[in-house]
Amino acid sequence: MTDKILSIMPCLDMRAGRVVKGVHFVDIADAGDPVQCAIAYCKAGADELAMLDITATVENRGTLVEVVRKVAEVCTVPFTVGGGINSVAAAKAVLDAGADRISTSSAAFRQPELIPALMKEFGSDKVTVAIDLDVNAAMPSGYEVYIDGGRTATGYDAIEWAKKVDGFGVEVILPTSKAGDGAKTGYDLPVIRAMAKACRAKIVASGGAGKLEHFLEAAEAGAQVLLAASVFHFHTIDIPELKAYLREHGCKVR
Repeated sequence: MTDKILSIMPCLDMRAGRVVKGVHFVDIADAGDPVQCAIAYCKAGADELAMLDITATVENRGTLVEVVRKVAEVCTVPFTVGGGINSVAAAKAVLDAGADRISTSSAAFRQPELIPALMKEFGSDKVTVAIDLDVNAAMPSGYEVYIDGGRTATGYDAIEWAKKVDGFGVEVILPTSKAGDGAKTGYDLPVIRAMAKACRAKIVASGGAGKLEHFLEAAEAGAQVLLAASVFHFHTIDIPELKAYLREHGCKVR
């Protein structure tokens, strides 16, 4: 079992100012008000909180900074915000609004020089690089990078991209498997295992949690941050229950 301390990270996927949840990046359903969700998660014992504006990039706009500000005001844990962050100025606006860390995905892929620029400006502890990916047997690792909220295939191997990102000195990499997203069938363990082995950065498990065992499997595969949305939003699993389960199975949890 891992001797690393695990963090539990609920994720607020945002569209038009509301928390939503989809399956395989589509079939989007409403899941509540972001401020109320943030308050509830902080009270429930979340270690971190993520908020991802899932349509900002494809709608060619920035993150909804006013929503970030409102959530930051009530959030008592480290708060990561992503979606539409495609420049140093866009990142600054989100950090100034109260986010502790920014996450960039499509923009980082399209202009990799953005990653060191963000780290130089704000520090490596402020920058997460998210990698959306899907199965593709033609890739050396079997996984391909997707951008634009999982809509656009890039032809680039996902593990190779993770290595390149890690080479910049990024502290956190957040891979999300399109096949697993919202499906509740478990995290994509081969991806987590491969990235944890290839990278020095912390790997966030994202996409697919449906039961307690899935979180344990992700930790055993090398994830240090366990992110989920649906199971927390709809109280399939509550955070105190999850932490107790992980401790019972020999994990160190914040």
